Amino acid sequence: MQTQPHILVVDDDREIRILLRRYLDEQGFRVSMAADRRECEQEIAANQFDLIILDVMLPDGSGLDICRALRDSKPHVPVILLTALKEDVDRIIGLELGADDYLGKPFNPRELAARIRAVLRRSAPEEAAPPRVRIYHFAGYRLEPDTRKVTNAADAVIDLTGAEFDLLQVFVERPGRVLSRDQLLDLTQGREREPLDRSVDVLMSRLRRKLGEDAAAPFFKTVRNGGYQLTVRVETLDARP
Repeated sequence: MQTQPHILVVDDDREIRILLRRYLDEQGFRVSMAADRRECEQEIAANQFDLIILDVMLPDGSGLDICRALRDSKPHVPVILLTALKEDVDRIIGLELGADDYLGKPFNPRELAARIRAVLRRSAPEEAAPPRVRIYHFAGYRLEPDTRKVTNAADAVIDLTGAEFDLLQVFVERPGRVLSRDQLLDLTQGREREPLDRSVDVLMSRLRRKLGEDAAAPFFKTVRNGGYQLTVRVETLDARP
């Protein structure tokens, strides 16, 4: 990642764009702007971005459609969705499409900057390999924290978003423990769960689907009023890089 992260802000509200450009510039980010889907696609075609802030409601299309396209064309570029406070359905759909986080409008720019830094930390590769590399094996899968890669028994890479990888890593590091939704949000995103927040459940559903979990022999157990538990055996290997 560049020393000065390059952020694309996509929002049709001119005042919001001006406010965010000024504030994020002051916070050390390099900021580009787009007012609609057409400008967004032009910016993405012409530049490399470290993160995209994407309003759900745009005058010439849905931010959810852009998010879906980004997951196909640029799966490793994190996305933060901006949604109206009552657009719970859009938030859930956005997470299902691969968004890394969301923030309801109106919002405090300081909170947005904190969310940006948290997402960038989660998605950034390690600058230097540690002297010992820890690798986790579970149910035929292999998780490598240093390269942020998950492979199956056939050595095929499982394409996970940054948020999905972080969630899986939390479980393999704590096999057998029941982790509440509040704990999972704190461990993966460093934030408290809002009332009716379903982001963990959506991420769990996506993770189970991508791992090809068999309903007859699931990897994860849903604990009523408790949270989630990784029930398969996890083996840890410390190897030299």
